[in-house]
Amino acid sequence: MAWLWWIGAGALLGLLEIISLDLVLIMFAGGALAGAATAGLGGPVWLQFVVAIVVAALLLFTLRPWLLRHLRARVPLAETNVAAHLGREALVVETVTEHEGRVKLAGEVWSARTEDDAPALEVGREVRVLRIDGATAVVADAPAPKRTDPGHAGPALGSTSAAS
Repeated sequence: MAWLWWIGAGALLGLLEIISLDLVLIMFAGGALAGAATAGLGGPVWLQFVVAIVVAALLLFTLRPWLLRHLRARVPLAETNVAAHLGREALVVETVTEHEGRVKLAGEVWSARTEDDAPALEVGREVRVLRIDGATAVVADAPAPKRTDPGHAGPALGSTSAAS
């Protein structure tokens, strides 16, 4: 009857894995199923736990890294939360100094500041997010985009301007 408890634990861990999607709890569920197999074969309780722990550890340290590597090779990693804002452009809505200010970032107004000793950034200026400190975006002046004038091609490479 002990095998039934192991199956229940494995099923519960499998369901929790669906919520977390970290590929950790499913490895523990595999260990629980190995414990159930040991119990079904009549192994003592101490052996059931040893088998469950060893199998879970093997799955966690061998199968999980392999699965993650192949999963990431197939599906690009989408940055979320703070990592998604790094490098993004924002618009200054209240002058930003090294102590205070506000920027509009991804449709939301964030508190912001510049790096130490950086010049103040005036309202309307485009800035780039360097990092997020707590709930404050640390920003710097965004480089001006390169603009080309389609009406002016400029001198061709290798041409001379001398008239003949």
